[in-house]
Amino acid sequence: MEPLTDSAWNDLLCDIQTPEQWAAHRKVLHARYLELIRDAAKPERVPLDLKIEKEWQVESLYRLQLISYQVEVDERAYAWLGIPSGLSASVPGVVALHETRPQGGRETSGMEGPSDKAFLDHLVRRGFVVIAPEHFVSGHRIPAEGAYETAAFYARHPEWTAVGKFTFEHRIAVDILSTLPEVDPQRLGVMGHSLGGHGAYFLAAYDERIRAAVCNCGAHTFRLNPGIESWARDHWYVYFKHLREDILNGKLPPIDMHEIIALIAPRAFMDVFAWNDGPVATQYQRIFMSQKLCALYSLLGHPENYAFFVHGKGHSVPKESQDLIYRFLAEHLEE
Repeated sequence: MEPLTDSAWNDLLCDIQTPEQWAAHRKVLHARYLELIRDAAKPERVPLDLKIEKEWQVESLYRLQLISYQVEVDERAYAWLGIPSGLSASVPGVVALHETRPQGGRETSGMEGPSDKAFLDHLVRRGFVVIAPEHFVSGHRIPAEGAYETAAFYARHPEWTAVGKFTFEHRIAVDILSTLPEVDPQRLGVMGHSLGGHGAYFLAAYDERIRAAVCNCGAHTFRLNPGIESWARDHWYVYFKHLREDILNGKLPPIDMHEIIALIAPRAFMDVFAWNDGPVATQYQRIFMSQKLCALYSLLGHPENYAFFVHGKGHSVPKESQDLIYRFLAEHLEE
């Protein structure tokens, strides 16, 4: 289908010239964000009932645990937890989110898959406590229909969204991190690649305990996107089922990704992406979008808290991206 083009990145600030004006506009955007993910349809919180399912010692450097916990009535989530050995004081905690792979957190933990996606292993070796939750249709929770099939989810929660669901669960992962004695609850971050990349900014926009967030090769925006229909498919992984009719009729949602990311400001955020990851024209637009976010962070007096890096290595996590991501988290999660 043709890209939707009835809006421009200039709408982020419009005529906003002061932090006070931004604060008022932010309330509007926040309400739109909660409506987008259908937050009002989320279930009541249930007791965690946290369990350690398995535990390993990794090269005497850190303790790796597979944990499970309750997220809804009769529904448990799984996550991988890495805790450095020999800690004498509390350290930052990071939520590490995986891409669209059936094995889920096994890749992030370093137990399976390419080493460049073993974010938990990389970060724990750098002194962070890391939790790597499995996406709710992957790993130990693959539906009968197959990995990343959301039909059963929408049958159970017809008014909710898959984005609302994974954001709700990622916030529970933050709860777990923040209560660990090894973690300083004032120094929490999130990072992820691909599905986990946009999951990172959806979470940071939702949970103000997140002090620093990094998106690597996250999804395209709604506007100026020839593949916008992928946000509201009629099969497989359906992000926003309720948007499908509007999108097919050429109507944009009332909020876009730059405005969701803006909800994180002035907390630290880095966007890492490739200009050749998908349609080049669409990724060029992400550069223009980033420039508007730079202007917002400057308006709020914290230009040092926003960064973006663009490379030409496609949908990947090259070494230079890894180095930047880990250094960005370390810098912004310092005491």
